[in-house]
Amino acid sequence: MSTRRPNLLIVICDDLAYGDIAAHGSPHTRTPSLDRLHHEGTRLTRYCSGPLCTAARACLMTGRHAYRTRAIDTYLGRSIMDPEERTLAEVLRDAGYATGLFGKWHLGDTWPSRPPDKGFGETLWHTGGGLMQPGNVGRNSYHDPDLLRDGRLVHTQGYCSDIFSDAALDFVRRHAAVPWFCYLAYNAPHTPLEIGDEWVEPYRTGDLPEPWARLYGMVANIDWNVGRLLARLDELGLADDSIVLFTSDHGPCPSAMAGDRDRWNCGLRGRKGDLYEGGVRAPALLRYPRAFPAGQDVDRLANPIDWLPTFAGLCGAEAPTDRVIDGVDLAPLLTGAMDPADWPDRGIGMQWHRGDVPQRYRNAAMLRQRYKWYSPHHTGRDELYDLEADPHEEHDLAAELWEVTAELKAEYDAWFDDVSSTRGATPEENYAMPPIHLDPPDGEPVALTWQDWRLYGEEGGWDERHPGFWPVRVAQGGEYNVVLDLPALRGPATLHVQCGPLALERAVSRGLSTYGFERLRLEPGDQRFEAWLDVEGERLGVRYVHVRSVS
Repeated sequence: MSTRRPNLLIVICDDLAYGDIAAHGSPHTRTPSLDRLHHEGTRLTRYCSGPLCTAARACLMTGRHAYRTRAIDTYLGRSIMDPEERTLAEVLRDAGYATGLFGKWHLGDTWPSRPPDKGFGETLWHTGGGLMQPGNVGRNSYHDPDLLRDGRLVHTQGYCSDIFSDAALDFVRRHAAVPWFCYLAYNAPHTPLEIGDEWVEPYRTGDLPEPWARLYGMVANIDWNVGRLLARLDELGLADDSIVLFTSDHGPCPSAMAGDRDRWNCGLRGRKGDLYEGGVRAPALLRYPRAFPAGQDVDRLANPIDWLPTFAGLCGAEAPTDRVIDGVDLAPLLTGAMDPADWPDRGIGMQWHRGDVPQRYRNAAMLRQRYKWYSPHHTGRDELYDLEADPHEEHDLAAELWEVTAELKAEYDAWFDDVSSTRGATPEENYAMPPIHLDPPDGEPVALTWQDWRLYGEEGGWDERHPGFWPVRVAQGGEYNVVLDLPALRGPATLHVQCGPLALERAVSRGLSTYGFERLRLEPGDQRFEAWLDVEGERLGVRYVHVRSVS
């Protein structure tokens, strides 16, 4: 038997539903490679992830609830993981693993929260939450996108999922002789539903709406790329020595609907963003021929917080001991060493809503093996479901089983108090956005984007009509070159730039797309960087700000 430490390949998709895999009963998709994983490996049938992109990834990377990490939402500065968090990549790197990330990160676009800063030795990734979102600097497209390769913007050719897979295949080939951790994070099948017609045409049968045909084409492309990865492991003789995890971050996105129809998802209620099973049940297919039985279903409750302690243990690495690790080591279940009936019951708290500071009971849940307590968005109403008897959550038992409801709600209260006091005495301190450093040690320019600006109030979002500001940190102070990308101007305007004591105004004319300042003096310390346009009395935000230290 091999004594080599296992390689680790994690493939995570964005918005892929539990029911998008043919082996889960989908009447529409054809996924032979994922079906192969399903049949050859172990399946977690009660794996709950999400409820949104950033939260799932923060949990996976740290082994901790997202509310401990400051990465609590997808935008407006709420998706930056605190740089003091320690990631699975750092844990495995320090244990001698080669590490690579290819695709989506969504836990911070600036130093020191980028993938190269958090343990990944090789990277090819897109900024923000996805391609064609405001957090992307450069060409935004699923075809021929501009990406960051080890910190530098490069233009690529091809379809995004193929590009990321090619990079992963090359990484695995070059590191075949040493243990490696490859994190392949597709931004598909998240909208916009961009994919070549050759993938869509087989699903244009007349029975499926066009959005579904396009989405299933994206799923077919993912399946093809997963097949290429499995074939590479076979070619290199690494299949038996490699742990493979295929998963998704949460349930299907409402924007991928056809009219008012949801795509097929095993009859599960809900979608991305809420905490019904359709929103949080995600596929978790694992294969490790050396240790995991083939064709095994494990029905114990699991969550992304469990991957760090599980994979650290299997790979002979040490999980952090200087902080709370919320996840548990699933290896006894995955290997069959423990009967699931003997596995201790556990509670897993989950919550998400738009806002800088989470609000108690707002879109919040406490999950146990049998029951789920849920307080949906804005209702203030307790709901309780028996997931063993009612997996589709059709029968609310909160009033009937009021003692169980009260017990799980109290468990949620304790969980919320705990995670909300991880980093400060007040919720505002605990959930404060980490500042953006304007003078990273590599000397590269820093891009301030709509992805990370903070709003002056609770209303607004990703466009120039709702301008925000960036909390920044200037380490030493000095001179900086600043270039601003401007929105389309319909007439003359006044450009304003403020940072600490610095306050500038400049007249700009219609049609101007950029405006630059050379050698602006910024004082050291934490402060707000603000940039906006006054257009006939209307305040508009700039599109991007590029800042580079020159002193």
